[in-house]
Amino acid sequence: MGTIVLPAIIVAVVGLVAGIILTIASKLMYVPVDERVAAVREALPGANCGACGFAGCDDYAAALGEDPDTSPSLCPVGGGTLALQIAGILGVEAGEVEPEVAMVMCNGTYGVTREIMTADRIHTCKAAKQFYGGNWACPHGCLGMGDCQMACNYDAIRIVDGVAKIDREKCVGCQACAKVCPNHIISMVKKKNLVFVACKSMAKGAVTRKICANGCIGCMKCQKSCKFDAIKVENNVAQIDLDACKNCGICAKECPTGAIVNFRKKKAPAKPAAKPEAAEA
Repeated sequence: MGTIVLPAIIVAVVGLVAGIILTIASKLMYVPVDERVAAVREALPGANCGACGFAGCDDYAAALGEDPDTSPSLCPVGGGTLALQIAGILGVEAGEVEPEVAMVMCNGTYGVTREIMTADRIHTCKAAKQFYGGNWACPHGCLGMGDCQMACNYDAIRIVDGVAKIDREKCVGCQACAKVCPNHIISMVKKKNLVFVACKSMAKGAVTRKICANGCIGCMKCQKSCKFDAIKVENNVAQIDLDACKNCGICAKECPTGAIVNFRKKKAPAKPAAKPEAAEA
């Protein structure tokens, strides 16, 4: 009987001592948790995209709790609604939030550019860029294999006619697509901006014409037509100052190659007024 009782007593004593040690350690090593940080982390979307400038949602929440100067409006996924919610939790001003969307600076669709080679076993933009530069004649254009599409968690980007296209209504500005593009042709822009040069080629006009019919040839017609001094041709490609641009779209109309795209919605033509019915005699 003693051979059973003694080991049981030893185990009980060891367990009791370990419990006391753990209790004391938990008290001594206790780190107070800022309830505001926990509430902010709960409010954040959990995308962990890094678009806020921090490693993820946990880091952003911690920074908001530690540094009162950290803006509550840095999360593009949550937008203005989330900024107001975070500001309410922290008791600060939300500040202004300008929504951003991704923009693909390429319009080299099928039929306007040349395919120079293919590799059947290469199915990602990253691999194509590393091994042979891609299938297309323009080394600066969209590689068209969909790395950006696979990176997007919001179904906001599709490969259409060989080029990535952004759904501006679905895009939340998380930057995931821009980060994986090996040609760096996806930029984050303010949603209010509607006119863009969809070309990154800095080759001379004669060279660009040979590789892409939609490429910028540096003809300067856009620059000359702009009434707001918002567009300049530099290094053989037009560059738009988005802060100065008024979205008038005149440059897009003047562009002979279609390198400048305009997302401004066209107004439907007004319907003619109905003729009054003839009065009965």
